[in-house]
Amino acid sequence: SVVGFPLGASLSGIKAAETIRAIADGANEIDMVINIGALKDGDHTAVMEDIIAVVNAAEGKTVKVIIETCLLNDEEKVKACELAKQSGAHFVKTSTGFSGGGATVEDVKLMKATVGNTMEVKASGGVRAYEDAVNMIEAGATRIGTSSGVAIVKGKASGSSY
Repeated sequence: SVVGFPLGASLSGIKAAETIRAIADGANEIDMVINIGALKDGDHTAVMEDIIAVVNAAEGKTVKVIIETCLLNDEEKVKACELAKQSGAHFVKTSTGFSGGGATVEDVKLMKATVGNTMEVKASGGVRAYEDAVNMIEAGATRIGTSSGVAIVKGKASGSSY
């Protein structure tokens, strides 16, 4: 389940409530959208508190923090990954698909270099062919988010736009 879609601008309490409801309804994993506006404003305390609220509400379930890489510069990407790591999340994830661009090899490498082996990296969006998936895994992704899974497994490219 995704909370805080699309830009993470909802209040932390709302994200926590969405998380509690999603888990009550059977979710085992929560994808939360980082508060992009707070991050870009340099309000790192607000971003961290937001992530912690969801991690706490998830009560041990897997939390993936979507940082929406296409909206951030490299410094912001690193900071977002550091905050997710410090907040106890399990994954950092490249994108929701809402804002355009998806995963790039460069972003996945940067995210993996930042979180090391303490977290996992999910490359989401733009992975349409077997070669794309292999490149993301080689860059450090441990999970791929794609609408082209069948094409990838068959070794073909997909015509999907995301």
